[in-house]
Amino acid sequence: MDLLNALREPLFTWLGTPVSWTELLGFGSGALCVWLVARQHIANWPIGIANNLLFILLFTDSGLYADAALQVVFIALACYGWWAWINGGGGERLRVRRTGSREWAWLLSAGAVGFVALWLLLDHATDSTVPQWDALTTALSLMATYGQCRKRVESWWIWITADLVYIPLYAYKDLYLTSLLYAGFLVLCVQGLRSWRRALRHEVVAAA
Repeated sequence: MDLLNALREPLFTWLGTPVSWTELLGFGSGALCVWLVARQHIANWPIGIANNLLFILLFTDSGLYADAALQVVFIALACYGWWAWINGGGGERLRVRRTGSREWAWLLSAGAVGFVALWLLLDHATDSTVPQWDALTTALSLMATYGQCRKRVESWWIWITADLVYIPLYAYKDLYLTSLLYAGFLVLCVQGLRSWRRALRHEVVAAA
C-alpha cells in the first residue's frame, strides 16, 4: 500500500493540475511501447504490461472504470500477443497481414456489442460521467489490440480512431499529461501504419 500511495503522490503541477508518479511513468512506458510496436520489436509486450498496471491505478483514481478494467484485458491479450509474435506464424515469425472480410465482420460486430453493453453497464452501475465515451474507447482499443496481436495492418487505423477520442476525453478528466501522451500515440500510430505498410509490401514482393 505504501508503494501505491507513493505512486499517487503529486510530483509536479502542470496546467494547474497535479501530475503523479503513476501518470508520469505511464507516459514514458506507453510512449516506449508504441514506438516498439511500430518497429515490430518483441519487447513492446513486457513494456506494455508494465504500462497497463500503471494505468489501472491511474484510471481507477480518475473514475474511468471501463478503461481501468480494460487494462486487465490488455494484460491477458499482451500475454497472447507475446506468444503469437513468437509462435503464431506456423513455426515462423508472425508476419504483417491485412484483415480479411470475415475477420472484419466478426470484429466489427463484437466491437458494436461490446460498446453498447459497456455503455449500459457504466451508465447504470457506476458513477462515470462519460459512460458512452469510456465504452467507445474501450471497444475500439480491444479491437485494435486484437489486430496488433495478429499483426493486422488495419489495427493502426483503429488505434488512430481511438486516440482521436482519448485525447479530449483525458483532457476533460484533467489528465493533461495522459492527453498529451495520446497525442504522441497518434503520431506514433501514423508512423506505425506507414512502417507496417512497408513491411506488408515487402512480404507481397517476397512472395511473388
